[in-house]
Formats: sequence, C-alpha cells, structure tokens
Amino acid sequence: ELALKSLGSEGLFLFSSLDTNNDLYLSPEEFKPIAEKLTGVTPISEFEEEETPDPTGETLSIVAKFQPLVMETMTKSKDGFLGISHVALSGLRNWTAPAAHKSVMVAKQFKAFLPPKNKVDLGDPWWIIPSELNIFTGYLSNNRFYPPPPKGKEITIHRLLSMFHPRPFVKTRFAPQGSVACIQAISTFYYAIAFRIHAEFQLNEPPDFPFWFSPGQFTGHIILSKDSSHVREFKLFVPNNRSLNVDMEWLYGASESSNMEVDIGYLPQMELESTGPSVPSVIHDENGNVIDSRDPSGEPIQFVFEEITWQQEIPWIEAAQKLEVAMYPFKKVSYFPFTQAFERAKAEKKLVHSILLWGALDDHHCKLLSAFLCMPGSGRTLRETVLESSPILALLNESFISSWSLVKELEELQTNRENEFYSKLADLHLEKYNFPVEMIICLPNGTVIHHINANYFLDITSMKPEDVESSVFSFSNNFDDPSTATYLQFLKEGLQRAKSYLQT
Repeated sequence: ELALKSLGSEGLFLFSSLDTNNDLYLSPEEFKPIAEKLTGVTPISEFEEEETPDPTGETLSIVAKFQPLVMETMTKSKDGFLGISHVALSGLRNWTAPAAHKSVMVAKQFKAFLPPKNKVDLGDPWWIIPSELNIFTGYLSNNRFYPPPPKGKEITIHRLLSMFHPRPFVKTRFAPQGSVACIQAISTFYYAIAFRIHAEFQLNEPPDFPFWFSPGQFTGHIILSKDSSHVREFKLFVPNNRSLNVDMEWLYGASESSNMEVDIGYLPQMELESTGPSVPSVIHDENGNVIDSRDPSGEPIQFVFEEITWQQEIPWIEAAQKLEVAMYPFKKVSYFPFTQAFERAKAEKKLVHSILLWGALDDHHCKLLSAFLCMPGSGRTLRETVLESSPILALLNESFISSWSLVKELEELQTNRENEFYSKLADLHLEKYNFPVEMIICLPNGTVIHHINANYFLDITSMKPEDVESSVFSFSNNFDDPSTATYLQFLKEGLQRAKSYLQT
C-alpha cells in the first residue's frame, strides 16, 4: 500500500517486474537492467568462466536420441502448407537426426549443475542460467541466426544442446528465460539434481530467413558427486506426454517488422542420456603408476561402483513442481487435468476456473499465442500478469479448482464416446471457445456460468475506466491495476452467479 502510494500503479508495476524476490528492495543485481539501459554499458559477466578440464579426470559418454517433428501435427499441414514456401521449412524438413549421436564430456564440466552454497535444502530452486528478461528489457530479437558465445555455466548447457543441432540459444527470446534446478536427493557424497531448461534453436542460415524451433521445455536429472569429479547418471529430454510440445516461428523478411508465421507441432523424441557412470580416463595402480585400460585378454577393465544410499529425498514430481513454480509463479495455484478438475470441484463444492487455449499455459512455447498475427491475447500475457498477482492467487486458491487445456485435447475428448460425461464437459467448453484463449467459470457438472475471451479482456483493460460501459467488468476501487481488477471482478461475478449452487 505504501509502495503504491509512493510510486503510483505504473511505477509499482515497473518496480515489481525488477524486484524478482518480491522483498520490496532492489539489490544491485535486480537494478542491473536499468543501469545497463541508462548507461549503455554492460559489465563483464559474473559467471564463472569454464575451467580447463583435468586431462586425468573422469569422462562421461552421452548418446542423443532424436525423432523429427511430426509434420502432420502442424496446423498449417491441414491445408497442405498452402502459401508457405518450401524454402521457409527447409531447415525443419532437413533436421532428421541429431548433429552428434554420441559425445564424450569431462565429468567436471557438469559442475554447472551443482547447487550454490546457500541452496542445499531439498526442493529449494536456484538458477543455473538466470533470466535477464522483464518488462523493462523487453524481448530479444527474432532476426538472428547465430547464438552469442556462451559464458560460464552456459557453456555446459550449450555443448549438451549442440548434440541436437549446431545453433542452440540457451537464452530464449521470450520469458520465462533461463535454466533452473533443485536438489531431489542427498547422500554423504552425492546429489541427485532435477533441472528444467528453456532453450530454442535457429534452424535456418542466410540467405534464408530465420526459423525458430522452441521446445516447450527440457527437463531431466543428474546424479553427481559433491565435488563433481564423478557423474553416476545423466538424462535430459523434451516431455512428449502432451499432444503439442514445440513452437515454431519463421520470418518472411530480414527485419523485426517482417511478417511472421507461427505454428505448433509434436516432437516424439529429443533426449540425451549417459551410457553409464563416468570413468577415469587414466587408470593408476596402488603405487600410482599408469596401467593399461584393458585386461590381458584385450577387454576393457570393468569398474564396480558403490551403491548410493540416499539420506534425504523427495519424489520427482515434487521436484518438478518446485521448478515449475520457479519458472511460473502463477503455478502457486494447482492446475489439474481437465477431467480431474471437475471431480475435485464436485468433491469440494467449488467452481471450476478453466483456461482453454491453443498452446500450453505452462510451457515455454505458449509465447506463440501472442506472436500469432500480432495478437496480444495470449496465455503468456495472462500468466505473466494477472494469474501471478496476489489477489487472484488468493481467490483462486480459496474458491476455485483450476485447470488449463489444449483445444486439440478437448476435441479428442469430445469425440470419445466411452465416457459420455467427459465428452459433454469438453463439448460445453468448446462451445464457448474463441481463439486464442478463453477463460471459463463453470459448475462441477460442466455448466458454463461465465466466460471471457483473452482478446476482449485485454481490450477492456487497455481502456480508461470511464470508457468501460459494461458493469460486469467495471474497475474495482481497491486495485489500480486494471488487469487484476478486471479479472478479480470476472471471478467474483462467477461466484455470484453460482451462489444458489454453492449454498445448497
């Protein structure tokens, strides 16, 4: 309240975008984007520079597995890619195998995944590559072909992703940017670490125009010694459990103002996995003498590794949720699968707050929605403003069961006649849907009692309060931020309309 009085609503919004830990205090690191913008001087990165690998250290063999994008899953495939030049998609069509099927890395390079000294509790996230984007810095340019040279911890992530394609960008154009990790398990000498990476690839080179390929996320885990001298296990992959998991954007010109085409598709497999634990590159006997790595018969010496006994651990799903909330603060509210949300709402006598959209709400490729035809009504816009605000989080937790769904998934559920109730739920939702995002409030039986399209919502919130005619979406006196006030009014109106149900 005091901050709002001192700064005004616009000033507080800017301050909050820079105050990443929400402590109402700007540290030098948080103030850095403004300093760089005003001075034009970018200080030397504080990342640790890559250490020179120890030639006698352990090495880890990693294999890449890749199945190319299923072209038929792109929406543009429905009309046979009419109007899209063959050249525009050439980088995508030609990417049928990983750039490197196998790579050998030094175990010490995975030091980048170790926690900082103040982050040794289970499930306490830290940034491997911190985000440098906020409303002040804006987004990064689309008109680029080659990644900037990676620095510090970026080097390891860049090298791993280069196994898939030679042009990975470890810092994405859009938020949420970066790589985050947390400890999943601890033993005397080892950590098991879960991580989530947002990265993208540039598939074209001049003279063609840029083509961006952005998986929803990379996730995975690593088990390594606390001094990073030994890696027991490593896996990184793009989740393939949803019907769409990749965003693609390509330009039809050589400038930022050029027309952009966008689409979403399905990538069956994109993963890296260690073939086994890291092994010494040089073997010594008990006297310190170097010995042959093969036994007298010529076979490689087999290593025996001690079993790791974990003293503390949390389930993988819990670690993944911690990383998700770090990337997306709006996920402090649980978002349940579509059918499960209605079952919980019935059991808890609550309403369902449902978001129906073309692309995923909690994957990085949701940015596609706001890029599509330059439309602002997107899941990204929602999640980075309204859904992260404290009043909205509080009301959703108290009175609603929340869910988000892809249009494609509900269309499949709609035609599934094995469960008529689920089919009807999908039908009622799709009846109200308009591109790109529809916010819906409904009863546990699926009856829609209120809904609003994201484009209409953003149109209203960009107007002056005195110009808004509808009393349904009038601005509240308690909040100066029109987006928060309007969404809060939308939710309260839904509760009001459902009063008779909630009181029975």
